[in-house]
Amino acid sequence: MTTSDIVATLDALGAAARGAAARMAASPRAKRDAALRALAARLREAGPELETANAQDLRAAADKGLAGPLFDRLRLDAHALDTVIQGCLQLAEMPDPIGEITGVTQRPSGIRVGRMRVPLGVFGMIYESRPNVTIEAASLAIKSGNACILRGGSEAIRSNVALWRCVQRALADAGLPETAVQLVETTDRAAVGRLVAMPEFVDVIIPRGGKGLIERVAREARVPVIKHLDGNCHTYVDERVDLELAVRVVDNAKTQKYSPCNATESLVVHAAQAGAFLPRIGAVFAAKGVEMRGDTRVLAALKDVAGAKLVAATDSDWGEEYLAPIVSIRVVDSLDEAIAHINRHGSHHTDAILTTDHPNAMRFLREVDSASVMVNASTRFADGFEYGLGAEIGISTDKFHARGPVGLEGLTSQKWIVLGEGEIRE
Repeated sequence: MTTSDIVATLDALGAAARGAAARMAASPRAKRDAALRALAARLREAGPELETANAQDLRAAADKGLAGPLFDRLRLDAHALDTVIQGCLQLAEMPDPIGEITGVTQRPSGIRVGRMRVPLGVFGMIYESRPNVTIEAASLAIKSGNACILRGGSEAIRSNVALWRCVQRALADAGLPETAVQLVETTDRAAVGRLVAMPEFVDVIIPRGGKGLIERVAREARVPVIKHLDGNCHTYVDERVDLELAVRVVDNAKTQKYSPCNATESLVVHAAQAGAFLPRIGAVFAAKGVEMRGDTRVLAALKDVAGAKLVAATDSDWGEEYLAPIVSIRVVDSLDEAIAHINRHGSHHTDAILTTDHPNAMRFLREVDSASVMVNASTRFADGFEYGLGAEIGISTDKFHARGPVGLEGLTSQKWIVLGEGEIRE
């Protein structure tokens, strides 16, 4: 496609989305919930078709030598499909966020002032691999009364188109505009540049992918961006801790799945527990082929662990998002040092403390500057579905508008409303 072709195509999608957004904002909850239930049914019916499309994408990706984490994220298996189906159904049962009026107060003048929750309008979603994002974005757009324009990666184009067709049918089933969810079908990278630079049609951009993609979007966008760059998540093993719990949670946080942004990449251990904890978790990691990059105290504690892959950590390791069977490990002498290390080297995504000391847990929650902070739980829970949001559009490490998993509330705003009975200002 020529540049003018791409501009014309994206402008047409934008104009259609803007028109659909007005209809979605005015649509009753019953129709939007019906569309979500219809989408769940359509996805179940389309299982074989979706499997075929995804298999074609996987073969093409393998032929191109797609990297491990991206290849893993590309897979739309039965579990992934069931998860997005359950997300649609969960969203359908959730309260309608649109039109909610809160904080109404009576003013001395007689007027009543409050706030009403409203859709953002049109959001653009730019993402790599992860065809499940097509359904997560679409379902959240439907429930929140927004319209969206989706631009997935070229590696998942067949899967994304097949999923989008299910969305279109479900919207039609419920009597809602099919243009409420649109897909950019060209894989030309120039389409991204146009999508992020048309504020007349798009109200917010949400990128979900590698650091390079997100940096490009943040650099070129002419509309607000909801984003996170890295997922360097930490788990801290405190001075007072249940060792059985610590081994189980750290194992899950690191090895349950290596490719997600909420997997633990850095392990911080209090010196008082290094001798007892590190050999135990080291044996678990060794059995699973996880490379351990540690400081001198870590390497000393792990030197007798059979089969351990040990590497001396460098400064760059403390801030690295591996998305692979690699973990950095550091020993600290205090909670203060642990918090300082995490706030300095972390990506402000998700960090956890494992402890039996309540005051330490509360300090960690207050002082660690991240979008999600956990006590005695795996960082892998940092996910919209697990948080009960039905689904998520992405994770935000920004501090304005939305932070953490972005679900329904993150796709809405509020406007002031005034209720009067003929009052005039004196």
